[in-house]
Amino acid sequence: MADFHQGGSVTTLHRLVPASLDALEDELQEFSRSRPIALVLPCLFAEFSRPAIRHIIDELHHVRYLDQVVVSLGKATIDDLAVTKAAFSTLPQRVSIVWNDGPAMQSLYALLATYGLGVPQDGKGRSCWIANGYVLADGRCDVIAAHDCDIKTYSRELPARLCYPVANPHLAFDFAKGYYARISDGLNGRVTRLLVTPLIHTLRTILGEQPILTYLDSFRYALAGEFAMRADLARVNRVPCNWGLEIGLLAEVYRHCGPRRVCQTEICSNYDHKHQPLSAEDPSKGLAKMAIDISEVLLRTLAGEGVVFTPGLLKTLAAGYGRVAEDTIDRYEADAAINGLPYDRHGEETMAAVFGRGLTAACERYWEGAAIAPTIPSWQRVESAIPGFFDLLREAVEGDSAATAAA
Repeated sequence: MADFHQGGSVTTLHRLVPASLDALEDELQEFSRSRPIALVLPCLFAEFSRPAIRHIIDELHHVRYLDQVVVSLGKATIDDLAVTKAAFSTLPQRVSIVWNDGPAMQSLYALLATYGLGVPQDGKGRSCWIANGYVLADGRCDVIAAHDCDIKTYSRELPARLCYPVANPHLAFDFAKGYYARISDGLNGRVTRLLVTPLIHTLRTILGEQPILTYLDSFRYALAGEFAMRADLARVNRVPCNWGLEIGLLAEVYRHCGPRRVCQTEICSNYDHKHQPLSAEDPSKGLAKMAIDISEVLLRTLAGEGVVFTPGLLKTLAAGYGRVAEDTIDRYEADAAINGLPYDRHGEETMAAVFGRGLTAACERYWEGAAIAPTIPSWQRVESAIPGFFDLLREAVEGDSAATAAA
């Protein structure tokens, strides 16, 4: 029986009738006449060594309602840019490639830094942000969707279910977050299952009812990288540039919209992509680094909502998380057992221990007032600081893209 339970403070849109895809796309094509849709694809060139991105491009050939596809390309040479342009040139949509390593784009990033608006050199946060800026500069699209380029289980159903809630003018949503099951040869989604959800539950127990925690706890997959939003929302959001991007984005959306204009939408039956290593011995990378970044962004988000953390409270949080994580592992072990899935309890407990150390490190950094990774400025602020920046951005994207023809 399909699940259509509504819980928490955001609306959940379920995948009850998968066979309705054609009708959904027909509606989206009609909606796109008044609300044109852009798709942002943050992409490292390394993805072209894997089959997922070629399959994504094949599927996008059949997506008629998209007006624009913006590929935000990172860690790429001029030869890599030529390969990327050739791969995406077959799409029927308007395609633009933001070559983040190109000379014109690098000059723009340097210009931003001179105004105190510098952004980091790499990362999904910057890739999505600059692509959103290009869509805003172009001025034609009212809806911006984004998803990763490493999705092994991709089909055209994913962008349709992602875009529909925001593109439909009869629904009152400004932001849609994707969610899905994460199952392959076992239960995936490790950071969401074993860090984010237990940590939010622990915070709710310690702090009592906090609207922001109720909101965050409503998301079935808070770390999903797939989302769609109205262009006006993309203009005002400020998000972290590290692994706290997804939590930071949800917090910004909460600040600007409130839960009533936010939904989560089930975009596919199952989802798989490349997996990050745990990096248990090196907290500067892998899931260990992700745990620190996410925990720190969550703490600072709550502080911004008026929560006062003391050393004792932070110690209680770290200890409480460990107990809740143990209980969570019991639940997932039972869930795996009834579904005949293998479950590595030792591996899960090891991972929870690494996440616990990451949380402790984040608590220490917070209390010591350590510098945090910079927040990417909103496009509203960039426009104010540098009038005409959007014109410069369009020229930079077009100039770098033309470099392959001149090479």
